[in-house]
Amino acid sequence: MIFKNVFRLVLFDFRLARLALVSAEADLSLPLAKELPSRHAQLNALRSTEEFDVLVIGGGATGAGCALDAVTRNLKTALVERDDFSSGTSSRSTKLIHGGVRYLQKAIMKLDYEQYLMVKEALHERANLLEIAPHLSAPLPIMLPVYKWWQLPYYWAGIKMYDLVAGIHCLKSSYVLSKSKALELFPMLKKDRLVGAIVYYDGQHNDARMNLSIALTAARYGAAVCNYTEVVRLLKHDGKVCGVRCKDLITGQEFDVKAKCVINATGPFTDSVRKMDSQQVENICQPSAGVHIVIPGYYSPDNMGLLDPSTSDGRVIFFLPWEKMTIAGTTDTPTNVTAHPIPREDDINFILSEVRHYLSQDVEVRRGDVLAAWSGIRPLVTDPDSKDTQSICRNHIVSLSDSGLVTIAGGKWTTYRAMAEETLDAAVGAHKLLADRCRTVGLMLEGAKGWTPTLYIRLVQDYGLEKEVAEHLASTYGGKAFDVAKMAQVTGQRWPIVGKRLVSEFPYIEGEVLYAIKEYACTAIDVIARRTRLGFLNVQAADEALPRIVQIMSEELGWSREKSAAELEAARTFLHQEMGYRSRSEQLTRTAEINLDQQEVHRYEKRFHKFDKENKGFITIVDVQRVLQSINVHINENALHEILNEVDLNKNGQVELNEFLQLMSAVKKGQVSDSRLAILMMTAEETLDKRGPVTVDRSGGGV
Repeated sequence: MIFKNVFRLVLFDFRLARLALVSAEADLSLPLAKELPSRHAQLNALRSTEEFDVLVIGGGATGAGCALDAVTRNLKTALVERDDFSSGTSSRSTKLIHGGVRYLQKAIMKLDYEQYLMVKEALHERANLLEIAPHLSAPLPIMLPVYKWWQLPYYWAGIKMYDLVAGIHCLKSSYVLSKSKALELFPMLKKDRLVGAIVYYDGQHNDARMNLSIALTAARYGAAVCNYTEVVRLLKHDGKVCGVRCKDLITGQEFDVKAKCVINATGPFTDSVRKMDSQQVENICQPSAGVHIVIPGYYSPDNMGLLDPSTSDGRVIFFLPWEKMTIAGTTDTPTNVTAHPIPREDDINFILSEVRHYLSQDVEVRRGDVLAAWSGIRPLVTDPDSKDTQSICRNHIVSLSDSGLVTIAGGKWTTYRAMAEETLDAAVGAHKLLADRCRTVGLMLEGAKGWTPTLYIRLVQDYGLEKEVAEHLASTYGGKAFDVAKMAQVTGQRWPIVGKRLVSEFPYIEGEVLYAIKEYACTAIDVIARRTRLGFLNVQAADEALPRIVQIMSEELGWSREKSAAELEAARTFLHQEMGYRSRSEQLTRTAEINLDQQEVHRYEKRFHKFDKENKGFITIVDVQRVLQSINVHINENALHEILNEVDLNKNGQVELNEFLQLMSAVKKGQVSDSRLAILMMTAEETLDKRGPVTVDRSGGGV
């Protein structure tokens, strides 16, 4: 019956016209600007243009897609974003470009043609996105482990249908693995009762950079795009929306922007803009929070993801390599709309618990290994007249209000371009705009031109960059990587010749901060969260890099000392609240109980007193420096202050014995890992013990 339903859907779909990738740029009469207009120039364009054809509110993936679609139809286009491009949901995704395996299952089981079309469309858009931004995206094999024999043919049939529906857009054919081969490719996998595995392919991308690339491409084609520009209210004439009142959040100045058509593409904030139009409208969005965590890269193979199709509560969990780290998520819980969602400890622990079910017992999944965590709000569409939640779907809707406001709501990252096309078709028809047809299928995004898989080699050879840094620049900026390399500073070392890193363990360099400003970065958060992904990968590393990032931006943008201090504080608040730093640090403060046996307490007290020579009951930077100097180890005083501050719970500049025992207890339970103080003190103790007591003869004699 299942196969019969599948073939009905596929055969019926043959009646649909096939979309083929085209060389979109050949059809465009618009020039592509070599230099990006500055943010100041974009603001002037917003203020001085008498009337735009289309004004888009929202700089996420869908809003940026609408702006690119509009400007390439030869429409005079503007886009305003209250925060930064991709600052909301679009930067907090699972990083997958996918058709939706589980939606296909619903389509097959229920013969739901609408769900089938959604998957079909997403698979086409997946292929398009991989083609128009090859530097930012790539196919990723995802393993589905099977622990019951009957599931093997069932899952295999479903995955093969996924390949079949993709048709000519199938990335690579799925295949079945034996138990031994599955463990060879994914050695961290739990062996017990494993029958085999199925591997299928979806796409993966750098979501924030992809979003930014769409916005930058629109800007190069002539759209006036501006971040940190808030819509205060809608402007109306004879009951029809004719523009917006904007506020530049950098300067505080307000101004009007007139437009024939205003598009609301604000994701979770869809209803707040709709209520600017009319207070009487019913809500059409039901927000859902999805939490993801980042753990070290050794938790997964370099190029193989994992899918748990049925968790303990029925949700789907992905376990994916990304930027040499591992992402695990996501949750799906109702939430309130907020501009600053915070990952909950319950969600973090739920994900860790599910990960433990699939990984070998040899791999200890520790809470302390969570390097970052974030929450994204999905703008699910719901019917306000429905009495149950079954009306919630992953598809999108385009609506037109009586005043002419066009709203695009719902959908998912993968289908942003198709959503934008449908939105512009509706806008052009409703407002009778003189526009060309859609030309975004096959339209290469910022950085795609000039990119090749071996581009990084030229960066190494021409500029003397480290291989890892060159690979990062090529995969982030594509053909624009050479512009970034030109901004890289000379290191003064034999190698690398240029490219000072912001932090040693990540390939982000100082030159990227300067380039980020050209890409409309206005705050330190923009740099650590979206121009680079440091804040999403490791909150401690991001915190370490912040002072230098703020210093570079301050020199370039002319910030005052007060402004620089405020930026540093705001960025640290972002890391603590929205990127899970607070949850990480609270693993110590929440562990009031010291769970150590007497032998362990004695061992750690002995270690502590090697630093606390005077039996004060606490240690300071001076104590640590004295011991380190005795073993010829030298650490910068600022770095030492940061190391102690991680453990100094009452923030009095001292680490007391009880705080140290609490730290070691948390390390033992896996709530804290990679504690620099714990490792530093253990290493120093071992070095001192190896030396042993110095004899009188060797000391030069007694008194």
